[in-house]
Amino acid sequence: MGVGGSTGLGLGLGSGSGAGAEGTGEEAIVGNLIGEKHPNYILMYNMLTGIRIGVSRTQAKVKRPLTDDDYKAKHKYSFDIVGNELTPSAKYDFKFKDYAPWVFRELREECFHLDPADYLLSLTAKYILTELGSPGKSGSFFYFSSDYRFIIKTIHHAEHKFLRSILKDYHEHVKTNPHTLLSRFYGLHRVKLPRGRKIHFVIMNNLFPPHRDIHETYDLKGSTVGRELSEEKIRQNPRAVQKDLNWINNHKQLELGPEKRALFIEQIRRDTAFLKRANVMDYSLLVGIHNMKRGNRDNVRRNTLHVVQPHDGRIQRRKPSQMKGHRDGGPFTAGAMRRAIRQSELKPVESQTNLAEENLWDRQNFIFYQDEGGYRGTDECNQPLPTIYYLGVIDILTPYTVFKQVENAWKGLSADRHKISPVPAAEYGERFWRFMNAVTRGGGGGESFKPVEKHKTPAHHADPPPQEKFTLVDHGVVANGNGAPSMVSASAPSAADIANMSEKPLPPLNGKDKIQ
Repeated sequence: MGVGGSTGLGLGLGSGSGAGAEGTGEEAIVGNLIGEKHPNYILMYNMLTGIRIGVSRTQAKVKRPLTDDDYKAKHKYSFDIVGNELTPSAKYDFKFKDYAPWVFRELREECFHLDPADYLLSLTAKYILTELGSPGKSGSFFYFSSDYRFIIKTIHHAEHKFLRSILKDYHEHVKTNPHTLLSRFYGLHRVKLPRGRKIHFVIMNNLFPPHRDIHETYDLKGSTVGRELSEEKIRQNPRAVQKDLNWINNHKQLELGPEKRALFIEQIRRDTAFLKRANVMDYSLLVGIHNMKRGNRDNVRRNTLHVVQPHDGRIQRRKPSQMKGHRDGGPFTAGAMRRAIRQSELKPVESQTNLAEENLWDRQNFIFYQDEGGYRGTDECNQPLPTIYYLGVIDILTPYTVFKQVENAWKGLSADRHKISPVPAAEYGERFWRFMNAVTRGGGGGESFKPVEKHKTPAHHADPPPQEKFTLVDHGVVANGNGAPSMVSASAPSAADIANMSEKPLPPLNGKDKIQ
């Protein structure tokens, strides 16, 4: 995620141990392992049961064109713990609500090229119970699918309402920008336990791959006030998520050659233009770095992820006559399933599931995921470097509200108002684009984004100097007569320029056009 606060995109790099890890002699550096006494143990099982039933119902129907009502639709179900649907008046183990199922079906299949059966199998075959608390302030939690490809992320009620309000515009943006770096939403759901609170959650892509270790992780906003992880915390956990000032002070840059740099900056421009129109701020670019020379020798994933699969071999489905409100289905129904869940043990992922050891086919269709599921670094001659970046714009469900305006005023009293995180969406988008442009090779670096003390006037506080960049056309960058890319000088555009630039298509990703 977001995965940076509430990433929702695979920040499997936190530290700590939890229930279920006792007695194993292992420390869970991915997150907190959920044991049978963990309050979210049953909850996650219910989430996956609801997903299986709800998604299967929609998939079983013939495709049809979407209508405006589909964006507002919500389907309600009541279940016992085995997954039998109950009548509304029956005593239930949990209720499940599926939002805009037809829209998310089209997003999964037509826009993100996910196979329906593969999607369900990934989410419901086995259950990885590695729970990751958000490194930010959202209080969200994440659960990985069995193959590490998808993430279930809990969200607040306000975020769920906002996603539904922008869903039609989001859908249109994804259709017209197939290579978008924005978070990929595969489903929006809600689960409710008896006498319990309602919990909303989304299914998202895990930005980090199942077959490559991530050696460094950064969460970049373009804001530099309070955006630094202390050296002490980094020493305690070298794989902790670092922030903007860490990136600048470590003299990091995205090592992208001219061609890949042009594609990346153009896509960032398009995505931020959409987010500005949607009045969204507080998002960030999640950067996972895989060093190909170092490879997978640290074995991060297999040493930290754990799975659970209930011992349900003896559990049988209820007879049809028992599936509408009857609670006395015998010893091998709902009661047996509850006992099976309580008796299940967490087992190391290495012995229970096979994480993919090669690139996933559904990622190969997209420019920024074509290199081993990521975007490989290149030099000035566009030749490959031994670094793969896993990039995505995350946390895109925070609008600039009155509350954020108050936060802007309060924080602006003690810090540079233009370098704090809560700023208006238009200003946030322009600053975000400029920062990403600056921290990519050839952009001049991020030193000018560093905060200054409130009472001091910086010696130089102007925009970064004009950078050389490429003009994108239908099939790539403009080339000169010698076949080499032709460069046009252009200064960093203003907010209006970003919003008004024409939407030229990125180059198609076919055999001969694939970027090396």
